[in-house]
Parts: sequence; C-alpha cells; structure tokens
Amino acid sequence: MQDPLVERIERNPKYQQLKATRTRLGWWLTILMLIVYYGYIGLIAFDKALLAQPIGAGVTTLGIPLGMAVIVFTVAITGIYVRRANKEFDALTRDILKDATK
Repeated sequence: MQDPLVERIERNPKYQQLKATRTRLGWWLTILMLIVYYGYIGLIAFDKALLAQPIGAGVTTLGIPLGMAVIVFTVAITGIYVRRANKEFDALTRDILKDATK
C-alpha cells in the first residue's frame, strides 16, 4: 500500500518533467565527463610522446596542464549541475510539493 501523498506526487506532470529533465542532464554531463576523462587516459596510453612535450623552456610537460584541465572540467560540470539544480529543480520541487499538499 502506497502513501496517497506519494501517489499524488508521482502523477503530477511537473514531477514527470523534473524526473525527465534531471535524468537527461545527468546523462549528458556523465557522457561529457567520460569523454574528457577517458580521452585523457587514452592520450596517456597511446600518445605518450605528445604528453611528454615540454612547454616552453621549463620542465613542465603538456600532460600536466591537460591533467589539470580534466580536474577543472570536473569542477565546472559539477557547478553547472548545482546551479541548474538550485535554480530550476528546486523551484519545480517546491511547486510539486505545494500541489501535492493541497
């Protein structure tokens, strides 16, 4: 036996929209992260010479800034998700709860 409040929430079109939008965004961000991460790992595995090229006259190689870029990209897509969650998903959740408790 399911709670009537849960049933009202699940039938709400805004809830269906929230689920679909959040799932779609999650998959897109996951795919982007996998491409970036495994692209970097692929470079490490298959093109060591490219990553070993020094940058300028110092000892830093191209692999270091690319690795840092992977980390920055991870933080950036996390920020994208959090911003969208705070702006759009939280508002939808409030609307859903308001509708369900009427």
